[in-house]
Amino acid sequence: MMNSFRFSGRHKGFTLIELMIVVAIMAILATAAMPLRELMVKREKEQDLRTALRQIRSAIDAYKQATDDGRVEKKADESGYPPRLEELFMGVPDIKSPKKKLIYFLRRLPRDPTFTDLDVAGIEPTAAADTWGKRSYESSAENPQEGDDVFDVYSRSEAIGLNGIPYREW
Repeated sequence: MMNSFRFSGRHKGFTLIELMIVVAIMAILATAAMPLRELMVKREKEQDLRTALRQIRSAIDAYKQATDDGRVEKKADESGYPPRLEELFMGVPDIKSPKKKLIYFLRRLPRDPTFTDLDVAGIEPTAAADTWGKRSYESSAENPQEGDDVFDVYSRSEAIGLNGIPYREW
C-alpha cells in the first residue's frame, strides 16, 4: 500500500513575498495609529487639567466662604482668599470650633498636568503649588499677577488646547 502522506511537488507555508506584504501592511496600520494615540494622550491631559482647575477653584471658593462665615481668621486688610495654595490642603484652624479643629479644603493639591519644567516638578506637596500660575485678587484676568492672596490659578503651559484656546486662558 502506498503511503498516503506523500508530499506533492509544492511545499506548504508562506513565501517571502507574502510575509513582506503582511509586514508592510502592519507598518502602514501602525503609522496610522500613532497620531490617534498622541491625540488620546493630549485629550487625557486636558481632562486632567479641567478636573484639577475645577478642584482648586472650588477649594478657593470654599475657603472664601469659610472666611465670610467667620470660620477662618481674617485681618481687616485681607481679601479673605487663601494667602497660599498650601493652605487648602494643609488646613487652617476653625475659629468657631471649641477644639480649634483644622478645616481642610483639598486632600491634596493636584499638579498641573501640562506643566513640563522638570526642575520644579518634584514629588513634594509644595512642588505641586509651584506648577500653577497664581492670580491675586487685585490683578486683572488679562494680566494675572501674584500678590498677597490666591484668587485664581491658571496653567503656566504655553501650549494650545485641542479647542484652540491656550491652556493659560482656561
